[in-house]
Amino acid sequence: MEDNVFRSFRSNATATALVWLCCTAAGAGLVGCSDSSDPADDDGGGDGASAAAQERTADGELLADTEKIEVDGQSVNVSCSGTAAEGRPVVVLLSGGGDDLTKLAGIQKTLSEKDRVCAYDRLGQGASDKPAGPQTIESTGTVLTGVIEQVAGDRPVVLAGHSLGGLISARYAPDHTDRVRGLVLMDATSPTQNADLAEEIPESATGPAVDLREKTLAVLGGQGPEKLTVTDGEVRSAGDIPVEVVRHGKEYLATVPEYGPGLERAWLAGQRKWLAVSERSELSTAENSEHYIYADEPDVAVAAIRKVADAAAEG
Repeated sequence: MEDNVFRSFRSNATATALVWLCCTAAGAGLVGCSDSSDPADDDGGGDGASAAAQERTADGELLADTEKIEVDGQSVNVSCSGTAAEGRPVVVLLSGGGDDLTKLAGIQKTLSEKDRVCAYDRLGQGASDKPAGPQTIESTGTVLTGVIEQVAGDRPVVLAGHSLGGLISARYAPDHTDRVRGLVLMDATSPTQNADLAEEIPESATGPAVDLREKTLAVLGGQGPEKLTVTDGEVRSAGDIPVEVVRHGKEYLATVPEYGPGLERAWLAGQRKWLAVSERSELSTAENSEHYIYADEPDVAVAAIRKVADAAAEG
């Protein structure tokens, strides 16, 4: 199943994240993917990249069916492919922080062989408008609702999110059980990421871990391109919808000197916390994957999404 999209992206995806902020494992430590020392200086590919580049997949091919829709007066970039069969949900893909919808083009193409599949750039991502001001999980959810209404119509949806996209999906579902019939959380950001990071890398820490902690907490505090503040919170239940929680199996966080093992334990604990989002949640491990599961093991990501979509269709 792996094609040029996956192979090309895999070469970049080995630079993986502590959280959704796109940090890379580099020698003795982790470094943010932006060249700027200030995470707010990274505009997520807005003014610094051409419009054509925003609509290209990792192997340079144009992403089919990309268009702009208006949600609450702002332009949102979306891509849809495939046809929704009778009784089946529309799959909506949510990328991690610092990524745009082109990163998901490979699994979107594969999934659309059976289902209607859509991906979108959140405000501050890719080719969508920059946010007019600070964002919260609630305001980001409002945009997601607008996207769902336009790409899915009256059909139910399955949300499949990576990293930050997973956290947003899991926070959104409990308030929208009338539409969300299933979740796939691919190495989703921990529901207690702020506390996890502060506990595992204390203020007394020295070395590259300090830079990692400060940059990550800054982005969690709304200083990233999405201007999205992510606070810790309890996992709320979305009832008994089918949920697949898929975590990475390669312990890349162990590369952080002194604090790596603790970071890995905290990340796994975060994945287990997400199981409380449904009575039908299951946790699995992508044994050969780092953070970008859908690039390292696309078959695993596709299988999890199809499993949930099938279960949602069956009711």
